[in-house]
Amino acid sequence: MCQLAVQNSDWIRVDPWECYQDTWQTTCSVLEHHRDLMKRVTGCILSNVNTPSMTPVIGQPQNETPQPIYQNSNVSTKPTADENANLGTVMRYEEIELRILLLCGSDLLESFCIPGLWNEADMEVIVGDFGIVVVPRDAADTDRIMNHSSILRKYKNNIMVVKDDINHPMSVVSSTKSRLALQHGDGHVVDYLSQPVIDYILKSQLYINASG
Repeated sequence: MCQLAVQNSDWIRVDPWECYQDTWQTTCSVLEHHRDLMKRVTGCILSNVNTPSMTPVIGQPQNETPQPIYQNSNVSTKPTADENANLGTVMRYEEIELRILLLCGSDLLESFCIPGLWNEADMEVIVGDFGIVVVPRDAADTDRIMNHSSILRKYKNNIMVVKDDINHPMSVVSSTKSRLALQHGDGHVVDYLSQPVIDYILKSQLYINASG
C-alpha cells in the first residue's frame, strides 16, 4: 500500500527493508539502516545535526549528465526486498549533502514523554544525532510536548515543526481515521488515501470489520 501511495511521485520512495526483517526493528535501527544505505549508494559523508552546513561533503564526481534523484518511472508494482532497487536511477552528482530525519506526527512526539515507553539511549540517538520533523495533529501544542521531556528539551533545536494551516488535510490524516472511514463507508476517506490504495484495500477486503 505504501508503494501504491507514492507510485506517481517523482521524489518519494518506499524502502521495504523493515517489513522484510525477521524481528521487530526499533525506530533507531531503521534510521541507522537508511543512513548506512545512503552512504553505500551515494558514497558521500552524511551530515547530522552536529555537522555545520558549510562542512565540505565528499562526493563521487561523474562524467555523465546528472540524472534526477529518486525517479519513479520504473517502479515495479511488486514489492522487492532489495532496498537498492527502490532507489531508482543511480544518483550522479558533483557534491551532495544528505541528512536522515524522522518524520512523524505530534502524537508520536508526545509518546517520547511517556516514562519507560522509549529506550532513553535510542531517544538520544534519534533526536540528538538524526533530528525530527513533526507534523502537528489536531492543533497540538508542540512546545508544551517538548517541555515535558528532558531529552526533547535538550535537543529542541533538532526538532523542526511543520508550520501549516490546522485545516490542511495533512494535519488531520491518520491511519486510525482512514480505517474508521473505510469501516463506516465514509466518503471522506479520499481525503486520507489515494485512489490506488483505496482500490487495493477494497479488493483485498481489508479493514472491513471493526476488529481489522
